[in-house]
Amino acid sequence: MAMASERYGQQQQQADYYTQPQQQSQAYGAAKAATAATVGGSLLLVSGLTLAVTVIGLAVVTPLFVIFSPVLVPAVAAAFLVAIGFLSSGGFALAAASVLSWMYQYMTGKKPPGAAQLEYAKGRIGTTAREVKDKAAEKFGSQQRTAAA
Repeated sequence: MAMASERYGQQQQQADYYTQPQQQSQAYGAAKAATAATVGGSLLLVSGLTLAVTVIGLAVVTPLFVIFSPVLVPAVAAAFLVAIGFLSSGGFALAAASVLSWMYQYMTGKKPPGAAQLEYAKGRIGTTAREVKDKAAEKFGSQQRTAAA
């Protein structure tokens, strides 16, 4: 009998062990759902309030925009052009500084990115120029000899 009661106790512990995580996971799932509903509801409320404030603000400000539009439209256009001008000049200055830095590195013997391609292009241009010069000398040299004869 003692063994039977021991076995029953072990079975009861195993049954408790297997049902306990399921109960915990149900409680955990319920907590997650409650949290999600709370956060979702709060965000929905905030977005609704934001929409309402935006509509009210637009209704209040629209007459002011209409009244001041002869001044505001040119002012916005001028501000846009000034901003574009500053951004362009900054971009051109950055490009110029980059080019000057690259040229300095190239002239001082450091190998900046693209130096190998530049050397290759210089070689190709020199070779092509020599070929054109030789062909021109050959063609015009033979014409001068025939004209002299």
